[in-house]
Amino acid sequence: VQLQASGGGLVQAGGSLRLSCAASGGTFSNYAMGWFRQAPGKEREFAAAISRSGGTTYHADSVKGRFTISRDNANNTMYLQMNILKPEDTAVYYCAGGRTLLHAVLRTKDGYDYWGQGTLVTVSS
Repeated sequence: VQLQASGGGLVQAGGSLRLSCAASGGTFSNYAMGWFRQAPGKEREFAAAISRSGGTTYHADSVKGRFTISRDNANNTMYLQMNILKPEDTAVYYCAGGRTLLHAVLRTKDGYDYWGQGTLVTVSS
């Protein structure tokens, strides 16, 4: 499956952005999906994940209450609504898809088989 992330940009602190991840080449509903982010000079870290049906979601503590992951299986697209953005949210955001049925691994990079190219989010103070 191929993943294409979009929606990044420059926003002021306190603002909002919505990222999208469009999937093609596979059956989208067969994959759990996730968002990871990588700030300059730092490791790629988990941001949010969603089960195949969309019925279960996970969010990192650092984004909980501000970011919301969702998916539209009919349109093969996943989203990350980001509100109350902070300068520390500045990073390249990557979407990922995994065939795993184990929700326990969805917070780790190992839980994913496919990765998109990333979209840059810059939050100015």
